[in-house]
Amino acid sequence: MSLQFRADLTLIADLVPEGSRVLDLGCGNGDTLQLLAEKGCTGVGVDLDPVNVLACLRAGVDVIELDLDTQLTEFGDDSFDFVVLSRTLQTVHRPREVLREMGRIAVHSVVSMPNFAYWRNRLRLLGGHMPMSKDLPYHWYDTPNLHHSSLPDLEPLFRSLEMEIDRRIPLDAEGHPHRLGNLAANWAASSSLYLLHARR
Repeated sequence: MSLQFRADLTLIADLVPEGSRVLDLGCGNGDTLQLLAEKGCTGVGVDLDPVNVLACLRAGVDVIELDLDTQLTEFGDDSFDFVVLSRTLQTVHRPREVLREMGRIAVHSVVSMPNFAYWRNRLRLLGGHMPMSKDLPYHWYDTPNLHHSSLPDLEPLFRSLEMEIDRRIPLDAEGHPHRLGNLAANWAASSSLYLLHARR
């Protein structure tokens, strides 16, 4: 019997071909790699939180405790087919360097990130409050998020690192593809999922 996973993780798994070697950065409890294992993928998770590392080990997921900001040089060039960075880019100190390392480690990447310009977030700002939503569920004083971005701000960063956008999937607050698709995505999408490839 299959486990139940977040809707956006199912989308990520759909983007990764069967049998791929996957590196999951900021892997959390290992759900993404468990889901990918169901389609014959092999992988390694990376997380710095001891609670997440223990959860991965208990689930039988291979995991390494490393700092994404400083220790991705531990992985060789093109040592994986795909790198996944799900809802994690906004939490690292050096997002540009993390993305650069991802492009070195694998040609293909899947990245998802909350959209700070989502209409509900804009309304909260207009009301004088910092945004809170399902994708940004923390108070300003306890959030792990260090960087906030809109989609028009995020996408040039990919291109500046020679990471081409093959597909953008705007997501609703539940993590499903937004019914409007790419129409007014920066206003309508709570977050967005990207399939990228690094130019060689």
